[in-house]
Amino acid sequence: MENPTVLILAIVACFGALLVLFVVVLKPHYGAIPIDRRRPESAPENSSFGRVSQSVVDGMGGVLGKSGGPFNQNLLYNAGIKMGPAEFTVMVAVVSFLGGFIGALLTNPVIGVLIGAAVPFITRLVLSIRTDKRRGKFESQLIDTIQMLIGGLRAGHSVMRSMEAAGLESEAPTSEELRRIVNETRIGMDVRQALDETAERMDSEDFRWIGQAIQINREVGGDLAEVLEQVAGTIRERSEIKGQVRSLSAEGKMSAVVLMGMPVAVAVMLSFINPGYMSVFVEEPVGNLLVAVSLVMFVCGGFWMSRTVKIKF
Repeated sequence: MENPTVLILAIVACFGALLVLFVVVLKPHYGAIPIDRRRPESAPENSSFGRVSQSVVDGMGGVLGKSGGPFNQNLLYNAGIKMGPAEFTVMVAVVSFLGGFIGALLTNPVIGVLIGAAVPFITRLVLSIRTDKRRGKFESQLIDTIQMLIGGLRAGHSVMRSMEAAGLESEAPTSEELRRIVNETRIGMDVRQALDETAERMDSEDFRWIGQAIQINREVGGDLAEVLEQVAGTIRERSEIKGQVRSLSAEGKMSAVVLMGMPVAVAVMLSFINPGYMSVFVEEPVGNLLVAVSLVMFVCGGFWMSRTVKIKF
């Protein structure tokens, strides 16, 4: 921090890492079909920098294997991330290195290591939040999905044809899930298995009822549109109860947000008002230990409050 040259070099290194992140790892894919198949007469243009970055991603894929590592394909799909496990892992590694480097530059190496180690855990938390939001959006679209299925069945279409039409008319994530069910059944998967896996993936008890109604209709017959109409009524009543529960628990959630944000806001405010007071937590070993203990207590308290205000029914 005392040498301006070191600071300038550190900033240049940070921008270089950001360049690798946004230009290489998050580079757009312009077509699902390779260019050598779309234009056989033209050789694909690929710079040495691009080849190196692709080699890094391929090497990461070889290290992770079929499991995908901590950020596997199922986790990314449920969170709505259109990336492969290898690419996403490389992105997290770059962000972790960048955050640790900046933290070490602005504070000390211990804090930098803690920041770099915290990035993967924060990423998992963000993915969990995105997954919950995606599932909640799927639940909110379920009534409209059933109505489109009922309309298709009463128009004379089959269950799969009605589901395909509903997938084309719906918004994400419902459209993605319905198209996935149709595609899985086309390649030989049983309809019941495809529906059950979707219900488990979306953690939706209501959609599991729809799958059970479709399976019972396939076994014993009957008017599936009328059965789905009754299921839609039940789901609608459950949605009203869920809305009332969310309204009653909103105060507890807001209190949790305030209690979680207050220590961070106070720390940021004190760092500007009295930097010497906060420097003890950065420069002294005892301060670093207190920061680590406070982070552990912060996470435990946040988890406890989230379980308190989250009502499962």
